[in-house]
Amino acid sequence: MGCLLVLSGLLSTAQAGTVKVYAAASLTNAVTDIAHIYQTHYPTTNIVPVFGASSALAKQVEAGASSDLFFSADQDWVNYLVQKKVIHSNAVKPLLFNQLVAISPQNLNIAFKASPAFNFAQSFKGHLCTGQMESVPVGKYAKQSLIKLNWLASLKGRIVGTDDVRSALAFVERGECQVGIVYKTDALISRKVKIIGIFPANSYSPIVYPLALTKQGQKNKEALQFEKFIKSSKQAKAIFQKYGFSVKS
Repeated sequence: MGCLLVLSGLLSTAQAGTVKVYAAASLTNAVTDIAHIYQTHYPTTNIVPVFGASSALAKQVEAGASSDLFFSADQDWVNYLVQKKVIHSNAVKPLLFNQLVAISPQNLNIAFKASPAFNFAQSFKGHLCTGQMESVPVGKYAKQSLIKLNWLASLKGRIVGTDDVRSALAFVERGECQVGIVYKTDALISRKVKIIGIFPANSYSPIVYPLALTKQGQKNKEALQFEKFIKSSKQAKAIFQKYGFSVKS
């Protein structure tokens, strides 16, 4: 009987599959929830999410990190991995959309008007936090918008570039930055900050979240199945919408 139990355990381990998902920091809550639901349906599949800035994750995948799915907060870093031949171009599917917002700690009252005539730099003291503007997607979007609104030059020396969007959110939550530029979805998960303004959609490139199987993932049946669940299931769509994402129809 003992031998049978050991054999059964070995078979169950052999049947278990692992899916490694490299996903943008802004997807942390949504992908974690989706993975939990998926694993109740498919208990032998182990979903292992790795969250961070799309830029950092893409570099890790390029360097050979084991990854089945890449879920980016912009198109650029997926294109980068396509160029590096880690992802097939036909595997890339735009799935979600987001918005860019300005936030502050709950206890502050900072004026915001999305107009070049508004002196944003004088509306608050101290620093503004967002992602690193040359690499992290939220920082790249923020830079585009600040340039479009003619605000970037007046903020010189006051912008703190963080490793990812959740780090920018944390700085504002702690009051270390009076203002942050983050995604709407990140602002909505925090009780310590409030949205003080929405940046005009025409002031930055569309915030698109493409999902792509890596070449490794295309050989992994569990990864193919999990990708389909993320893209097509009503449960996944409901979770994305719960956190404030718009889902591509």
